[in-house]
Amino acid sequence: MGRMLKFLAILVILGGVALTGYAYLGDMTPPREEVTQPVTLDVE
Repeated sequence: MGRMLKFLAILVILGGVALTGYAYLGDMTPPREEVTQPVTLDVE
């Protein structure tokens, strides 16, 4: 049982390190594009 808990703890730590590395090094910037839309104002 102790080996299983140690293995699970190691997996959790490695997963946290991998997630942190991906957050800092991964390219997560969205693509940018300009959006224009005409607006009609009903002014009296």
